[in-house]
Amino acid sequence: MRSILTHRKAVPERFAGAISLESHQKAADYTMSKMKLGTWSGLYGLGLLLAWTLGGGLDMLDQWLRAWEWSTLTTGVVFLIIFSILGSLLELPFSLYSTFSVEQKFGFNKMTMGLYISDMLKQGALMMVIGAPLIWVVLWLMQSAGEMWWLWAWCVWTGFSLLMMWAYPTFIAPIFNKFTPMEEGELKTAIEGLLQRCGFESSGLYMMDGSKRSSHGNAYFTGFGKSKRIVFFDTLLKQLSIDETLAVLAHELGHFKRNHIKKRMAVMFSMSLAGFAVLGWLAEQDWFYAGLGVSQQSNYTLLILFMLAMPVFTFAIAPLMSMYSRKHEFEADDYAKEHANAEDLISALVKMYDDNAATLTPDSLHSAWHDSHPPAPVRVAHLEKKLEQVLES
Repeated sequence: MRSILTHRKAVPERFAGAISLESHQKAADYTMSKMKLGTWSGLYGLGLLLAWTLGGGLDMLDQWLRAWEWSTLTTGVVFLIIFSILGSLLELPFSLYSTFSVEQKFGFNKMTMGLYISDMLKQGALMMVIGAPLIWVVLWLMQSAGEMWWLWAWCVWTGFSLLMMWAYPTFIAPIFNKFTPMEEGELKTAIEGLLQRCGFESSGLYMMDGSKRSSHGNAYFTGFGKSKRIVFFDTLLKQLSIDETLAVLAHELGHFKRNHIKKRMAVMFSMSLAGFAVLGWLAEQDWFYAGLGVSQQSNYTLLILFMLAMPVFTFAIAPLMSMYSRKHEFEADDYAKEHANAEDLISALVKMYDDNAATLTPDSLHSAWHDSHPPAPVRVAHLEKKLEQVLES
């Protein structure tokens, strides 16, 4: 926060001709507001963590459900669902403040309260339809699959994750947003030409009505196999020229062509395997339950305790994961430079930083720890250096 405030009075020299002082100060104020909210939210989350564990909240909920004398599996599924619902409700004040105060204040929020409630109900319904059966299967494996239950549970989790990657773009995302096939025209023709040059096949080009929730712009591709689709936020297409849009798309294609998706999946599945192995070991450790406020051991309390405790320890590896992600961003930028114009990508990035009120002056240590993308000055300097090398050669 000191870094942002220190540089608030002047636009960094590299961006002085493209971003106004008013926009720069708006980005600084927006970032400060989000960080302050994040600080209070983190303290509140810490309080909830202590209340659920050492404060006895989980144990109280467990004892209350045991009194109903349902089967162990039924009790476990109901326990996890109630915990998820209570968790969402307890975090609701900060979510509402973020959307209808911070985002609203800086002109980004387009969501109505009706749409907000509708999204919550849809998410709850999906949790019941998709989440409850998954919880039941995992708890059943923990109860019936012997000492190696954690390996079978990991296999189920991996299969479920792959299924969701396939199903999300076609069946789940349209529940929340409208995806319209891109109209014929100069932009679509240019995009199809880029895809052909890059050897990329997709199930279609779509425009998403992101503007009904936020004025932030973005583009992404999702799914795998024949379900891959390229999606542009309608807000992004209003911000960028055709050449700039192609440069942004080339960056996204770079993630695919450099196998970043597969690499991230491999990392995710490897880490989840290690997590399930630790979970299998913790299941036999009495101190884990007693030390976190649970008086009676059960598979469902084990899952909740593990999910609550895990972020405390994985926080330490955040810089490694951020570094790995930023490496991929540089590689995707390099790919975009080879298949589109680097100057167009720089111009697009600057516009996106400006329109999304992204700070240009983050603290380097904080950014290295938390940010999955390189800071604006670093990323632009990397592209300009590559451009200079091309011109020299």
